[in-house]
Amino acid sequence: MGTSSSSYAPKTVYLDVDGKMQKVSETSDLYIMTRCSCSKGGEAGDKLRSQISSHRFLLKSRSYVFLHFCFRAFRINELKTEVTNRLAMLEKRVELEGLKMVEIEKCKNDLRKLRDEMTSKGGGRVTCGCKYSFTEDGKKLSPRRDVPNYPKYTLSQETIEALKKPTFDVWHWEHNEMLSCLEYMYHDLGLVKEFNMNPITLKRWLLGIQENYRNNPFHNFRHCFCVSQMMYGMIHLCNLQERLTMTDMCILMTAAVCHDLDHPGYNNTYQINAHTELAVRYNDISPLENHHCAVAFQIISMPECNIFANIETEAFKHLRQAIITLILATDMARHGEILDSFKQNVDNFDFTNHKHVTCLKLVLIKCCDISNEVRPTEVAEPWLDCLLEEYFMQSDREKSEGLPVAPFMDRDKVTKPTAQIGFIKFVLIPMFETVMKLFPQIEEIMVQPLRDSRDHYEELKQIDDAMTEVKPFSSHLVDLKNRGQSHLHCMLKINGTNMEYIMADSLYRLLRKKNNREHGHL
Repeated sequence: MGTSSSSYAPKTVYLDVDGKMQKVSETSDLYIMTRCSCSKGGEAGDKLRSQISSHRFLLKSRSYVFLHFCFRAFRINELKTEVTNRLAMLEKRVELEGLKMVEIEKCKNDLRKLRDEMTSKGGGRVTCGCKYSFTEDGKKLSPRRDVPNYPKYTLSQETIEALKKPTFDVWHWEHNEMLSCLEYMYHDLGLVKEFNMNPITLKRWLLGIQENYRNNPFHNFRHCFCVSQMMYGMIHLCNLQERLTMTDMCILMTAAVCHDLDHPGYNNTYQINAHTELAVRYNDISPLENHHCAVAFQIISMPECNIFANIETEAFKHLRQAIITLILATDMARHGEILDSFKQNVDNFDFTNHKHVTCLKLVLIKCCDISNEVRPTEVAEPWLDCLLEEYFMQSDREKSEGLPVAPFMDRDKVTKPTAQIGFIKFVLIPMFETVMKLFPQIEEIMVQPLRDSRDHYEELKQIDDAMTEVKPFSSHLVDLKNRGQSHLHCMLKINGTNMEYIMADSLYRLLRKKNNREHGHL
């Protein structure tokens, strides 16, 4: 019995359930209940059949729930696998992109070196590059942030007083010392307190400014400091702290600090004629000045360099627009327009009139930008040498590229006297004399040095002209004698024979006057 019962297998039967044939086992609940329902009739049968239907519905529901959870489990696993694969792909892509960026930076450095070599060798035309450029998608490139800190200098009282005067000698100071002087100016004028500047942020900003001036012969960080120091000196000399607002002070100083940022050493004329990136970007309209503004506010846009982070949005908008206006005014192409506008207001100047004050600020930054000849000769003349060196670099490049060359930049045509006389007579003196009408106190310390400088270069030109007239008559100067007599006697060798040529008294007087000036004699 035990063996036969253990080997028993239940029969399989087919039932008609809701019009469909279903295969069930004899031992299944559905089969048993169906048989019972068939054997019963009446109410009991109906009740049993209802229970069977409910039971069947419950079984179906549970099956569906089970299948649903099985499907979700399989789907989650699929999603996990897909996410893992995508993450792995992205990681690999980031790694590849990082390697590409390293290679791109290496290529950029190689191209930069190649461009510098081509420029120094006077090769073919190359684009006038700038530290700040834009990527293909138009995003700006941030300036370097890994600039070193500079030590804090304690300025002596003598230095503090000298900073307020146009006679300040800018050649005696290293970059770190100039940074400390600029930092002091912002504190001394009350700008740090007024605009709630973080002193550490001010340091970082000044470092960012210095880092983004190039090592050009003239348009470099020392020129930036020179212009800023002159602005600081004019603020004190003209008592502008009592006549202008703190906002005006901040606009004047910040525009002076930023006015030539990332100057490439080639002027607007070159940019436009050579169709450089800057000229194309700014549609030939003051390309350099627009670039200086853009770089200035790219630096300020960095949180660690934002000296205006703690002022209201509207106040910042006003400062930004005013600083841009002043920097754009340094384009010499606008000199006549700006000076004429100031002349119309100077006789009836009103410090409460916004238009008058704006016009004054434009003239002040122009004065400071081209104020080197206001300084003592020993300070001003090296600046002229630097400017001519930069001019000659440009003219050499223009010649090699077949571009027009301005005569005042051509090393074969220009001399120091010819470079300065017209500029002093027709640009500097008229502008400073106009400002003198509003601030008479600048005549002795600023206008008179300009007049003296004009006379100095006119004397040099007369000597040059006289020497040019003498040169055709002589091929070799043998001896100079009797220097103290009324005539200057020269023994000259002309066409193989010796002869005495008596130079004009006027030339001798000019030489003697120049010699006395250089040695401090009357």
